[in-house]
Amino acid sequence: MSETSTGDAVQAAVGSWRRAGLAGAAIGVVAAGAAAGVAVERLTVGRGMRKRARLALDAAGPYGALRGTPGRAFSDDGTELYYETDEAEPSAKVNGARKRRLFGRKAPAPVTVVFSHGFCLSQDAWHFQRAALRGVVRTVHWDQRSHGRSARGEAQAQGRPVTIDQLGRDLKAVLDAAAPEGPLVLVGHSMGGMTVMALADQYPELIRDRVVGVAFVGTSSGKLGEVSYGLPVAGVNVVRRVLPGVLRALGSQAELVERGRRATADLFAGMIKRYSFSSKDVDPAVARFAERMIEGTPIDVVAEFYPAFDDHDKEAALQVFAEVPALVLAGDRDLVTPSSHSESIADLLSDAELVIVPDAGHLVMLEHPETVTDRLADLLVRVGAVPEATNVGTYGSTAQPGH
Repeated sequence: MSETSTGDAVQAAVGSWRRAGLAGAAIGVVAAGAAAGVAVERLTVGRGMRKRARLALDAAGPYGALRGTPGRAFSDDGTELYYETDEAEPSAKVNGARKRRLFGRKAPAPVTVVFSHGFCLSQDAWHFQRAALRGVVRTVHWDQRSHGRSARGEAQAQGRPVTIDQLGRDLKAVLDAAAPEGPLVLVGHSMGGMTVMALADQYPELIRDRVVGVAFVGTSSGKLGEVSYGLPVAGVNVVRRVLPGVLRALGSQAELVERGRRATADLFAGMIKRYSFSSKDVDPAVARFAERMIEGTPIDVVAEFYPAFDDHDKEAALQVFAEVPALVLAGDRDLVTPSSHSESIADLLSDAELVIVPDAGHLVMLEHPETVTDRLADLLVRVGAVPEATNVGTYGSTAQPGH
C-alpha cells in the first residue's frame, strides 16, 4: 500500500471514530432529554440518605435485582411482552413484623396494581416502590415493547414506527394475561402514563368497569412539541428541525452509534444526570444503574419511538378517568415533562390529588422514593386496596429480607 493510500485509510478511520463520537453524543441528547422517560432509580441528598440507600441494597440486593413470577403476553401484532407478578401475602405481616404506615378503614379489595415504565427504562425503574409494596398488595410490572425483557416490536422490525395507541393495546394484552379479572390500579411514569391514557382512549369500558385508581407520575397528555428541555429557544428549534432526520440516520448505523456511546460515556452520564435528577448529590451507584438501563436501549429503538411523543395527544382520553380516584405527581424541576403538564392533567380529574415534589427531576419516584411511595400508599388506602396499619418501610425504599 502506498504512503498516500495509507494516509487516506488513517484519515478515514479517524473520521469514522469522530462520527461515532458525535453519534454517541447525539444519542445521549436524544435518550437523555428529548423523549419522555429517560433515566432511573436513585435515592439522593446527603450522606445519611446514601447510607440508607446502601442499607436498602443490602436488604434488597442490587438495583434491578427484584424478580417476581414471570409471564408473557402477546400484543395484537404478535409482539411478545414480558411481565412479572408479585402476589400479596394473606396476612399483613412479613417475617413476623407487622407493617405500618398505610392507614385506612376499608376492607381491602383484591386489587392488582399495574406499573408501566417510561422510555429507555424497564420494569426495574420501579425498584423502590416494588420493594416497599412486596407482600402488601398484588402488583404487576411489565416491560414495554423493545424494552427490558420484552421482544422487539413486530411492526417496528418491519420499519413501522411505534404509536402511543399501540402501547395502549400492549397494556391491554398484559392486563388480559396477568390480571384478567378484579379491580385495577394503574400506575404510569412518563411514557408509561401515556400508555395508560392510550388504554383509556381505546378501552373506556375497561376503565369504567375495573379501574378503581390511577397514578400519573411525571407524564403528559400532549403538547410535548412545546417543551424546551431547558434549552434556549433557538437551540430547541434547531433540535426539533434536525432531530427526526438525525435519528433516522443514526438508526441505520446502529453499530457505529453504539461504539460512539461507549466513546462518549462521560458526556452520556452527564446528560443522564441533568435530565433525570434535580438534587445535587446523586448516589453514584444509582446514577450508574441509570446509565446501564439507558445503554440497554438500542439506538434504532430510540429512533422508532421518538415520533410518537410529538404526535401524543390524549387530553380527551383523560375524561374517562374523571371520577376515578387519582394521584398526579411530578418533580418541580422536571425538564422532560414539566410539572405544568401534570397540573393540566389534574385540572381535568375531579378526584385527583396533585403533588409537586420540590427539588425533583423527571425520575421523581427514584429521586424521592419516600414521597412517591407515601402518596401512592395513600391512593391505595383511598380505594381500599390495602389493609389497615400496613408498613411500606420508613422511606419506601427497602425490601424485607428474603423478598
